[in-house]
Amino acid sequence: MKFELYSQAALTIDIPKYGLQKGDVVTLVEFLEGDENLPNAYMCEVFNAIGDTIAVCTVKEDQLAQLSKNEILHIRSLEAA
Repeated sequence: MKFELYSQAALTIDIPKYGLQKGDVVTLVEFLEGDENLPNAYMCEVFNAIGDTIAVCTVKEDQLAQLSKNEILHIRSLEAA
């Protein structure tokens, strides 16, 4: 599934290096087209609750899920990475 750049998506995996968990919301800032050896991926920027960038990471396309109108965002403390 291809996502629109600068849209938001939810992680379907944990990324312990950055203290990120499945369900955390990321902003998709760059599409990285794969080939027969590499899957499509996205460069993602992650913000804290007040809008500061806390991480920039690359995530495979199949490790992202679209947000839907029947979901609600919530706040959690960022664990030290």
